[in-house]
Amino acid sequence: MKSFGPTEILIIVLIIALLFGAKRLPDAARGIGRSLRILKAETKGLTETDPTPQEEPAKKSTDE
Repeated sequence: MKSFGPTEILIIVLIIALLFGAKRLPDAARGIGRSLRILKAETKGLTETDPTPQEEPAKKSTDE
């Protein structure tokens, strides 16, 4: 599989700029950045587990 070179990336950026317009492009990029930040925070919250689950205190023996 061939990876994208600088020429292909430039063509893609130009097509995106023509579709969205130069004025709306920064707003679109900002929105994508916010979305990725939220997604990262949510997935981090899902993968974190409580390292020390709360255990019940040890029961005392009544054999004393």
